[in-house]
Amino acid sequence: MKKTNDILLKRLLLSIGILLFIRMGTFLPIPGVNHGHLAFYIQQHPITKNLVSTFSGNDTFVIGLFTLNIFPYINASIMVQLITGLIPSISKLQKEGGGEGRRAITRLTRLITFGWALIQSSSIAFYLKRALFDWTPLLAFEIILWLTTGAMIVLWLSELITEYGLGNGASLLIYTNIISSLPNLGKKLITENIGNLTIGSEIGIALLFFIAIAGIITLQESARIIPLISSKQLGQSQSFVSKVTSNNYIPLRFNQAGVMPIILTTAILVLPNYITNLGVFPLLTIPIFLKSSKFIYWISYFTLILIFSSFYSTIVLNPKDISQELQKMAVSIPGIRPGLATTFYLKQVMKRVTFFGAIILAILATLPNIIEGILNVSSFNGLGTTSLLILVGVVLDISREMKSIILSNIYNERFD
Repeated sequence: MKKTNDILLKRLLLSIGILLFIRMGTFLPIPGVNHGHLAFYIQQHPITKNLVSTFSGNDTFVIGLFTLNIFPYINASIMVQLITGLIPSISKLQKEGGGEGRRAITRLTRLITFGWALIQSSSIAFYLKRALFDWTPLLAFEIILWLTTGAMIVLWLSELITEYGLGNGASLLIYTNIISSLPNLGKKLITENIGNLTIGSEIGIALLFFIAIAGIITLQESARIIPLISSKQLGQSQSFVSKVTSNNYIPLRFNQAGVMPIILTTAILVLPNYITNLGVFPLLTIPIFLKSSKFIYWISYFTLILIFSSFYSTIVLNPKDISQELQKMAVSIPGIRPGLATTFYLKQVMKRVTFFGAIILAILATLPNIIEGILNVSSFNGLGTTSLLILVGVVLDISREMKSIILSNIYNERFD
């Protein structure tokens, strides 16, 4: 047991050390950037100030070495998942390529991460032209070089956490960013609603927050269990078959898509208003009824999450591929014929499971809006369902990994 504790401690210290290093690098200013000019520009322009407040949690912004953080990798991962689901050759490489296939997908993800880092760093560098009095093309090149290099270092460090530390590196970095913004969010929530908060509304917020956490845990952990049995076991006794069936199964999780439906829905609903505020298309106007009616916005939000959940789940899991893999391994579902019958059965089960999970996800996603509307509380959307899903998911993943390490070490100690 002491050996297990030592392994867990080393992994934990490695993860914490890397996270602290990345956090400090975020506030390490890039040479050549006059942050005094930048701070003055932010204070004078409300749109930029709101954008900075959204991402940094306050009205200050430092162009640091690790400013891009893990976000280029997150964008690249989403793109690779979509490419894998839509391009058969890459999907085949991932499924049948083995170790070499996984390495090829990893290389593709890194290349796309580098591309995203270049795009995002270039956007920042050229946007700073209006904020910095001493802006030059050379300074823009240096900013791009620093930010892109920092993003790739963060990617390498996150992979070190995943391989040698405790937890998934990318998820832990997002988790750290959310946790670091909570104090500012709490302060903003209190200052803006100090006259609106009553004992009843506080109890209501606490109750709804508890329901949201419980719902997210249930959604993350729930799965529809489909029992399996191999052809060799069909001739055994019924008691043996039932025992084997209970230990071999396919878990179809209710939330296969994760937070992707919320991200895509938010991007679509926010994009028109964001473009209008930037003044890119001055003639683009949003209909008055969409601006004024929160109910219509909630309905649109709810519906789009349902649509994207169904779409994304079909990309993550393909019933036809599962059926073919089961047939190759001479494994079947009790009472269901292999081949087309299995594919149809899995498709029907997945449709019901996905729909039920999408309904729960959509309800949880609209919960912050409902709290703001019913209890007349503002700024609560800063801690949305996406953040809660990530926070709860990371804690559950670390818990499962710790259990796995403990059990594997107990097994090794018994048989060594």
